[in-house]
Amino acid sequence: MSDNFSSAHPQRLLDQVRDVLRVKHYSYQTEKSYLLWIRRYIHFHHRRNSRNIGGSEINAFLTYLAVEEKVAASTQNQALSALLFLYREVLHLELDLNLDAVRAKRSRYLPTVLTPEEVKAVILHLSGVHRLVVQLLYGSGLRLAEAQQLRVKDVDFAQRQLAIRNSKGMESRLTMLPETLVEPLQEHLLWVKRQHQQDLEQGYGSVYLPFALERKYPRADREWIWQFVFPAERRSQDPDSGITRRHWVHESGLQRAIKQAVQQAGITKRVSCHTFRHSFATHLLQNGYDIRTVQELLGHKDVKTTMIYTHVLQKGARAIKSPLDT
Repeated sequence: MSDNFSSAHPQRLLDQVRDVLRVKHYSYQTEKSYLLWIRRYIHFHHRRNSRNIGGSEINAFLTYLAVEEKVAASTQNQALSALLFLYREVLHLELDLNLDAVRAKRSRYLPTVLTPEEVKAVILHLSGVHRLVVQLLYGSGLRLAEAQQLRVKDVDFAQRQLAIRNSKGMESRLTMLPETLVEPLQEHLLWVKRQHQQDLEQGYGSVYLPFALERKYPRADREWIWQFVFPAERRSQDPDSGITRRHWVHESGLQRAIKQAVQQAGITKRVSCHTFRHSFATHLLQNGYDIRTVQELLGHKDVKTTMIYTHVLQKGARAIKSPLDT
């Protein structure tokens, strides 16, 4: 494997990075982010040979991001992770890394949380697949990618639970399926099944399978249980395999629908898809569920990550009374 940034073949190195990321089963979003940062790093140093680039050049790039680009601390750390992956996993070079770069200022992050009434108001202004997805984000505490990649086999109507597999950090977990979503989700899956049957009759119907399962189970990609619960509206060609298939529903349409629903509901908070997961966690804690239970449902490795929602609970009149009100 070449260990330089050969100016004639910068794409070759990026292809190598992509291959290693996929061998190690990194998510598609991580793959896109890492390739972006590595490409920027290469161009920042004018495609110099990597034998002459190391810790000091990484420091220079990270300082540039903090001082000139004014990126957030989390963004700067993501760039560092991408570069460490490049050197350690792809180029197999050990770095004498002493990070003395200017560090981006770390802000104290408090998530936006909707009240239960605000959540209901937004959902009332949604319809179809978009409403179902948002109801799962809030009712089951899913990340957007987890809802997008949910498969038919992972929905257990009898046990009222969802199996979330190979999520962030390659972890799997179980979470609840809200009772109110059982009937709408069953009706939705009947429609999806009819669509899948039509795809099969037209010579399509294949779905992406992870971790080389297509080789292990050659016909599984057309089986009903492996199909996405929320498939894309249109078929498209897989850029890796060249197979025409239905991917999962794209986030852009959902994001637009949420933005419009928030405006129609008259809510002045900045709301994203992830806001509903934040609201799920906060409302469970408000209802008296212990933080360890919420941690397991969210799939957090460290309870410190879940603790952010206790800070949200302590804001405002729930914790401290304003002197104006005394």
